Amino acid sequence: MSANFSIITVTYNAAGTLERTIRSVMEQNYPHIEYIVIDGGSSDSTRAIIEKYKARIRITVSEKDSGIYDAMNKGLTSATGDYVWFINAGDTIYSPDTITEIASQLKNLPGLPDIVYGETVIVNNKQEYLYIRRLKAPEKLSWHSFRDGMLISHQAFIVKRSIATAYDLHYRFSADYDWCIRCMKQARLICNTHLILANYLDEGTTTRNLKASLKERFNIMCKYYGRIPTYLRHIKFALRFGLAKLTGKN
Repeated sequence: MSANFSIITVTYNAAGTLERTIRSVMEQNYPHIEYIVIDGGSSDSTRAIIEKYKARIRITVSEKDSGIYDAMNKGLTSATGDYVWFINAGDTIYSPDTITEIASQLKNLPGLPDIVYGETVIVNNKQEYLYIRRLKAPEKLSWHSFRDGMLISHQAFIVKRSIATAYDLHYRFSADYDWCIRCMKQARLICNTHLILANYLDEGTTTRNLKASLKERFNIMCKYYGRIPTYLRHIKFALRFGLAKLTGKN
């Protein structure tokens, strides 16, 4: 039996990047995909782009929401596939063969894993390769792995819908980090595809949002891994961040 994938794209005023995301989903040569697009009530031409491809999108929603994670929860509620995979506006699935390659691996397993993961490539606005994500996916992944940060990007983290709980809307910037940990805590089987799964658009992050995100992430780490161990690890993170600044990688 072939696995069904629910690909969910969340967007808001992203007319300049949304179409490439939609096309990357529609170019997949795997047949068992449902596509869901959740728009936060865009005021630019985002809705016109969605309308252009509406015949191949199973569900479209365009209405005001309480932020990206509220929109993601709407996508989860709408999904019916075995797996949910968030590819948001600007990001793309790595190649037209990606889901076929994932599904081929799943057929060789005794049962469908709870989580499937891989690597992420960072690209510019022209979809040109910049570098592979600095935090490489570990060979084996568990919820303990995220003590060292978000080792798997959200775009390369595919979760069985039956364990995909709602995002915690108390977090404005790092609910994806909390969500990944909660999903992994419920998972029995986690599969490393050893594939590049997604292209992440490097648009940069404002200093204010970066600081707020890091503060939320610190609190999440304390919640799951303890305050003192988290403090000690942040010494390591500070050194890692300094190295990243020197090399120009995120």
